[in-house]
Amino acid sequence: MRTEDLHSLTGAYALHALPDDERTAFERHLGHCGPCEQESLELAAAAARLGLATAVTPGPVLKDRVLQRITTVRQVPPGGGTVERARRVVPRGRGLARWALAACVAAAAGLGGTTVWQYQRAEDAGERAAQAEQRAGTLAGVLAAPDAESRTARLADGATGTLIVSEREDRAVFLASGMAEPPQGKVYQLWFDDHGTMRSAGLMEPGRTSQAVLMEGAVDGAAGVGITVEPAGGSEQPTSAPIALMTMPA
Repeated sequence: MRTEDLHSLTGAYALHALPDDERTAFERHLGHCGPCEQESLELAAAAARLGLATAVTPGPVLKDRVLQRITTVRQVPPGGGTVERARRVVPRGRGLARWALAACVAAAAGLGGTTVWQYQRAEDAGERAAQAEQRAGTLAGVLAAPDAESRTARLADGATGTLIVSEREDRAVFLASGMAEPPQGKVYQLWFDDHGTMRSAGLMEPGRTSQAVLMEGAVDGAAGVGITVEPAGGSEQPTSAPIALMTMPA
């Protein structure tokens, strides 16, 4: 592939839209083309911010609808349930959402569940959904804040990291792209660097190579952010040398 062609692939690379052979060739090109590397980092950060800023979260009425509908779904006898039987329980013409809800509940019942168990599970799911909705709203607020500043850096193994900070919100978001999975039984942990003292800012999801993390706690004048590899569940203080250190955006 010609060099002039490689220069035009920054956008597709940032969106993970290149086939394997072109991605390999472009990554070799990045090693000695500073403008392409910088443009790819900026485009990846912008794409992540746009996607998250336009995300739509379920409304608060969703939990009540789920709890109400669970009580109207017939159970499949324990040990005898199959997906096919669960499908026949649902009246025709109720729509895909109705079918999906009934099928999931009936399948659980076929494994020995009860209505009480289903209700408790729905309660737990509703609470987790509410917490996730709150976190998503806070994260989107940081990304959309008019004073949000960002800094993007190249991490190990070709990964990129973008730190976005809003002084008004006093919160920070870390966007990771292309990070290798941590070793078995380990997790990436984020830290605020309080001018030499590391303060835990939460864990990254170990199974996702690209993700947006709302960092836990206020920025509170931190000088930077670090990432370490820690035992599953995280640590109170770093137990390994940081794999990345980033200063706060100017």
